[in-house]
Amino acid sequence: MPHPYDIRQTPEVLDRRDGPHGEVVLRRHGELLQIIANGCFLMDTSDGRSERLLVDAAHRALGACPAPSLLIGGLGVGFSLAHAAADPHWGGITVVERERAVIDWHLDGPLGALSAPALADPRTRVLEADLVAYLRETSATYDALCLDIDNGPGWTVTDDNDSLYSAAGLASCARALNPGGVLAVWSAQPSPDFEGTLWNAGFRQVHTEEVPVARGVPDVVHLAVRPG
Repeated sequence: MPHPYDIRQTPEVLDRRDGPHGEVVLRRHGELLQIIANGCFLMDTSDGRSERLLVDAAHRALGACPAPSLLIGGLGVGFSLAHAAADPHWGGITVVERERAVIDWHLDGPLGALSAPALADPRTRVLEADLVAYLRETSATYDALCLDIDNGPGWTVTDDNDSLYSAAGLASCARALNPGGVLAVWSAQPSPDFEGTLWNAGFRQVHTEEVPVARGVPDVVHLAVRPG
């Protein structure tokens, strides 16, 4: 079976934007679409297992909660949103994405091939906003909060994303969750220190699920529950 991209090929830049937090680029490399932020690879359309785990693990941790509401932090290439919208058990699905370019690539660009059915779902709402500010200011609460921001708590490309994984940022996450609500955090690498940060922020039932990969460190999802 051919690899989805050939390392001898030169990636084709489909769009390049200067956003409020630097440059974002959408490019095609063979069969894959890739998002690059400030020259650093963020994600592509090659797999999506860990993004689907992010949503499924949060749902499992909620137990028998009927029609739970879901907030997804970061639209990315759309794997998490598409997977959530394909599950009729979720109630309202809100996505917060701060890069206008990423939203446009889904609404009117090539990434719509992944997300169009989810975006057309009446449960789905996409907000153009910085998640850190949204969590600090919103009065809305959710049953599950799935964070897929940057490369995770231990490896951020944009400096101010660090604050989301700090004690203050996690306090904002807790305020946006209903009692018994689940916080699920995607990371490109395991972060034992972040588990401690979650415990110290008052979350309980903290644990980590891994997505095995052929080579290198696994992607992980950190899970925690707001007491209530």
